[in-house]
Amino acid sequence: MARINTNISSLIAQHNLAKVQGNLDLRLERLSTGLRLNRGADDPAGLIVSERLRAEIAGLDQGIKNAERASSVIATAEASLAEVSDLLNSIKALVVEAANSGAISIEEKRANQLQIDSAVESITRISNTTSFAGLKLLDGSLDYLTSGLEQSEIALARINAVRFGTRSSVAVDVEVIESAQVASLYLSTAAFPTAGQIPSAITLEIAGPTGVQVLDFASGLTIDQVIQAVNAVADNTGVRAERVTAGPGGLTSGLRFKSVAFGSDAFVSVSRLGNAGQFAQIYQIANNGPVPIDWATSTLNLTSRDSGKDVVAIVNGAVASGRGVGLSIRDTSLDVEMTLTEAFATTISGSPSQFTITGGGALYQLGPQVISAQQTNIGIRSLADSRIGGTLVPLSDGSLELQFLNSLKSGGINDLLKGNFIAASSILETAIDEVSVLRGKLGAFERNTLQTNVRSLQSAVENVTAAASQIRDADFAAETSALTRAQVLTSAGTTVLATANSSIQNVLQLLG
Repeated sequence: MARINTNISSLIAQHNLAKVQGNLDLRLERLSTGLRLNRGADDPAGLIVSERLRAEIAGLDQGIKNAERASSVIATAEASLAEVSDLLNSIKALVVEAANSGAISIEEKRANQLQIDSAVESITRISNTTSFAGLKLLDGSLDYLTSGLEQSEIALARINAVRFGTRSSVAVDVEVIESAQVASLYLSTAAFPTAGQIPSAITLEIAGPTGVQVLDFASGLTIDQVIQAVNAVADNTGVRAERVTAGPGGLTSGLRFKSVAFGSDAFVSVSRLGNAGQFAQIYQIANNGPVPIDWATSTLNLTSRDSGKDVVAIVNGAVASGRGVGLSIRDTSLDVEMTLTEAFATTISGSPSQFTITGGGALYQLGPQVISAQQTNIGIRSLADSRIGGTLVPLSDGSLELQFLNSLKSGGINDLLKGNFIAASSILETAIDEVSVLRGKLGAFERNTLQTNVRSLQSAVENVTAAASQIRDADFAAETSALTRAQVLTSAGTTVLATANSSIQNVLQLLG
């Protein structure tokens, strides 16, 4: 072949040199960037998968940061709660000291009351000022909002956690299916020869949840005097007495002993001591509730002891745990504690009490995707003195009233100078329990949710990053080997191209 217009050998050499040069450029690019994927053309399918993995890694990294920030929030709140707990314990000591009336002067009580006022004000101040990066933590800003809560039926509702998902609100239905009951014993006066008077002396041992008292009653005392004597020691026994004008089983009148508190923890025991007073027959009222007792359907069992019953209710279709007139339910979507009023807890009407949780709470995004399954919502209620320590305190007429920590301040119902030490102590114990339980809930949330979430996400980041690395990152050993090959081929291709270009000059020898 001696053509000069077309150098096929040169074209072949150029084509192969271009291919080798492109391969050399690719190796240099990968080695300089450290990436196997620098553009979509490198591996289109791999690019799609790797970008999804990168997005997931970014979400996982942010989820870890979110959980760590949430832990900082919880730690800040818990530190303030610890201070509140110390203040409540100091108030408890002051109340116990003031209750030692036989060894403490009125001036000392006034001094203790000043300390209590200062401590209560400090609790409210801590509640109002505890914050994290401008976010108020204990003033109720992170508590749940409710509407339609009928306080004549539900005296107090503590909402700990709600999962809203895509819902803007969560409805709560509470229907009592078994009434709360007090422990109740019945002493018939049908055998009394003189209506309303004790025919002979009698000694009764009266025991209840708070203690035992032995009372001696002389012959001729009226039923009202017996009631007065029993109620005078109600603080020591947890048992009160009341007159019954229409008894069960055809009995026309009698005396009812009942526990102050509702629930299975409450009991009444009335025993006759000695041989005197054999006229007294003490019965258990088989149907303790609802209140007032339906004597027409009640039956009697001869016994000296009776226990109360806890309320049983359906909350959003599930049976809630009852304790006295209190209810609690906890599932994946709702964690709430409620204190029912006496009237609602002891009445089976078939008509539920309804309220709506309209929002609020602290929402934490703990996963890489913004979906409800990777979110958690908890509530942190206010620690103001008017919000903690809510306790149903027995009044002199036997009814119950909901009272809070602010009732211990000067001028309040339970300040030290009024001498209501038992009520004050009960409120403080409730407040201490509330703060302790809240600290425990936050601690459990941090330990069992946040910390485990961080460890889980860190493991996921490691695995997903490894998968993304296999797709995106360059293998330097392989790329270096390929670079060396490309360099050799480039050098050889250049030499071959030069040879191909020079070979056409051999035609000049034909021209002589």
